[in-house]
Amino acid sequence: MIHRRIGAEVADLLNQAPAVVVTGPRQVGKTTLALDVAEGRAATYLDLESEADRARLAEPELYFADHTDELLVLDEIQRLPGLFEVLRGVIDRGRREDKGTGRFLLLGSASLDLLAQSGESLAGRIAFAELRPLDLTEVGGDRLDQLWIRGGFPESFLAGEEASLRWRRDFIRTYLERDIPQLGPRIPAETLRRLWTMLAHNQGGLLNAANLARGLGVSGATVGRYLDLMVDLLLVRRLAPRLTNAGKRLVRSPKVYLRDSGLLHSLLGIPSKESLLGHPVVGGSWEGLAIENLIGVAGGGAEPSFYRTSGGAEVDLVLTWPDGREWAIEVKRTLAPRLERGMRSALGDIEPERSFVVYPGTARYGVGEGVEAIGLAELCTELSST
Repeated sequence: MIHRRIGAEVADLLNQAPAVVVTGPRQVGKTTLALDVAEGRAATYLDLESEADRARLAEPELYFADHTDELLVLDEIQRLPGLFEVLRGVIDRGRREDKGTGRFLLLGSASLDLLAQSGESLAGRIAFAELRPLDLTEVGGDRLDQLWIRGGFPESFLAGEEASLRWRRDFIRTYLERDIPQLGPRIPAETLRRLWTMLAHNQGGLLNAANLARGLGVSGATVGRYLDLMVDLLLVRRLAPRLTNAGKRLVRSPKVYLRDSGLLHSLLGIPSKESLLGHPVVGGSWEGLAIENLIGVAGGGAEPSFYRTSGGAEVDLVLTWPDGREWAIEVKRTLAPRLERGMRSALGDIEPERSFVVYPGTARYGVGEGVEAIGLAELCTELSST
């Protein structure tokens, strides 16, 4: 079993908060993680996709009262979103009885925005963590190509080549035909598949809702709603532009990435590395893999964005921490990276603390004043320890 880095964080949060919510797309390993965290504790696991387990919570307050000395793991919490309101009262009563931490571990296959919960009603009562697909710090830099081609969903990553591709195709079909309809939105599965595929073809490109709307035969507002859904399902990343430099004409549209490279390749019918290397999406695919890994290992404290001006100054990823530190990262799929004019101009505008050009190699060396070329695996390791 691959050790998930977030496991220690979740265990620590349970020692500090009454409830912890772990979000992440389906099949990313949330249940395995939760059972691992719960090992050694008195715990009860309920799968809310099971009718029998949902029936146990017909009177949730009574059920919770019978399990006050246990960790309750509630999987697929989005199936019973009304539980959050009940939890507020249960948690407050537990605090008065000196049972203020480690009561609930809640697992959800969507962001909290999609679950439509009030952050204010649970403020101070609940902590949050996101389990992403596997990253390079978890699988090792020697498996970079495997991670790139198959993506970071554990079953896809660990399967053989043909089995991995089959798993990803089934995953996409299940999401479109079963999972999304369960969440309520009435969206034709074929329309959503077409949007997903169009986004894959434009991996890492600027969002142009009007073009997408024309291709789908729907309105721009409808495209916006569909895209919001894909973002909330943690399948698509909408990377915001960095807009703090008022003296420049800045690009204001977000960039859009499919968050898992394996799903990207499956949607585009790319079965292998050989096929990928001859496909126009190869650069965008590598960029998306790098950006998703870097954002993931940087943790929730770092705010990601990109920087681009109408004059051509550009950097692919800017990580900004609450204390004001910024790292600028350009992604290149070449073994001989260099500092290009656009990045040099962008660095002059944003003046980051550290600057890197990430590439597929392993050597680390300077490519310009204050700018290092560095392998993706090494930078991920460095970021994870900051």
